Amino acid sequence: MYKNNKILVVIPARGGSKGIPRKNIRLLGGKPLIAHTIEMGNTSKYVDNIVVTTDDNEIKFIAEKFGAETIKRDGKLAEDSIPLDPVIYDATIQKENEINEEFDVVITVQPTSPLLKTKTLDLAIETLIDSNDEDNKDESERYDTIISVVNDRHLSWGYDEENKKYFPLYKERVNRQYLPKAYKETGSVFATKREFVTENSRLGDNIGLIEISKQESIDIDNYEDWWVAERILKKKKVLIKADATHEIGTGHIYRGLSIASKLVNHEVVFLLDEAQPLGIEIVSNNNYPYITHNSDKGEGKEADEAGKEELIEKIVEYDPDIVINDILNTNSKYTKTLREKGFFIVNFEDVGGGVKYVHMVFDALHEHKIPLQNLYSGHKYYILKDEFYYQSFKEIKEDVNRVLLTFGGTDPNNLTEKVLEAILDSKYQNKIEIILGLGYANKKQIQDKYKDNDRIEIHENVKNMSEHMHNADLIFTSAGRTMYEIASLGVSCICLCQNERELSHIFGNVEHGFINLGLGSDVSAEEIRETFESTIENYPLRCEMNKRMSEVDLKHGFDNIKKLIKKEYKKWKNENKL
Repeated sequence: MYKNNKILVVIPARGGSKGIPRKNIRLLGGKPLIAHTIEMGNTSKYVDNIVVTTDDNEIKFIAEKFGAETIKRDGKLAEDSIPLDPVIYDATIQKENEINEEFDVVITVQPTSPLLKTKTLDLAIETLIDSNDEDNKDESERYDTIISVVNDRHLSWGYDEENKKYFPLYKERVNRQYLPKAYKETGSVFATKREFVTENSRLGDNIGLIEISKQESIDIDNYEDWWVAERILKKKKVLIKADATHEIGTGHIYRGLSIASKLVNHEVVFLLDEAQPLGIEIVSNNNYPYITHNSDKGEGKEADEAGKEELIEKIVEYDPDIVINDILNTNSKYTKTLREKGFFIVNFEDVGGGVKYVHMVFDALHEHKIPLQNLYSGHKYYILKDEFYYQSFKEIKEDVNRVLLTFGGTDPNNLTEKVLEAILDSKYQNKIEIILGLGYANKKQIQDKYKDNDRIEIHENVKNMSEHMHNADLIFTSAGRTMYEIASLGVSCICLCQNERELSHIFGNVEHGFINLGLGSDVSAEEIRETFESTIENYPLRCEMNKRMSEVDLKHGFDNIKKLIKKEYKKWKNENKL
């Protein structure tokens, strides 16, 4: 049906732009401004001809280089006071005379709308043509003109010139989302049946509107608009694949959230496993967008393969520029498939077979002596949560008045209770604060058991962890990512490892100001108590621990990672162009 309609797109581009001189041919995102609109139109499924009407030879040259036809505009039609109607009519007549055929639809597309998408142009065409189909019996929905608009509802005011008074253009003050829709023309797309294109008008009798996004609606009129468009064109789609379970903890999800919070100029979405609801709960509570896949397809090899295939399908469907995997050890089939499909892949803490196909691996927890070419290891690649950037460094006091126990999101070995019992059996008589993670399995038992002890405060899933840590005089924790947060604050710390993997996290050692007791399940309550007592009684030791932590720079991990990714991504993109 659409192919039975001959469709012309006219791009008006005069040389005398005032707000930004010569803006139509200045480079935006590496190509002339007008080139964005031409290339968008050329990928339409329905457009027969794209013509640029211009009075400027340089614009003519560049427009033709990027695939548009050009029509010479008379100088009188390029004056500031001339509206678009006669310009579009002139271009239409010239093109029709050239091909000796009349168009059915004439569409004005502005060169100052570089973010307009082809699917939006096609939607305007489909809406106009579909509305005039013989099967459409509703006369009120037969459109002569389709105009692109943006929903621009605000608490607006008018001005009465006669009475010199301002007055509201709304009935009642409510939040913006509850105001009635108010549409503003964007100028991006103006599609009209040919019979309504005249020297004085392009507007038919029956008007239809298509609502477009704020991003697509950007019309470059000044340098501020240009800056915004430039930033949007540089924006990348980033997919973060991570999960949280009682087995692997919540650190992977929280690192993803830290990354997402810093990528304010990019589009970020999480890919989460429906079979692991803990990760979905955390991301949802932080209001970040996410999509899901389901790895639980039943038992057996075929079911396992089906789960992996769905995971890849979801990534392909979202079509990100960068895939970030924070899922521990990946397999080679998974990363090889992603690489073959053209994605740039960045993994965290991955020592699986999949690393040979990813572009970059960052591992803050392990100091690799013989790293792979694409592997970056050590504490300078740790990403702190936002709240730790703003806390002051701890000043060590001679007395220990508050001890904090925090063993991660799940604490699978219940080191919390083991350490608590050792502290209660010691000489220490001051406050004990316990922070239980979202996935801690023994919440009710520990709360019931110690609810009558005035010395013990129990909190769950706190939002201001840095404040709790900074208020503590000594912290017990596992040898995971929490170590870096503690080091960034300079609080004395005793570590117990949750598993064999944490034994390889060598950051938690005396060089960086930590006392590490090794595998928590192997450490006796007596050893915990003795270490605790000797530490709280040794003020010079705690000062030295604080000093060593101060010598570790943990505030630039994300900057270090971002700089490397930017460099390698640019290099990869250039290589793929060749």
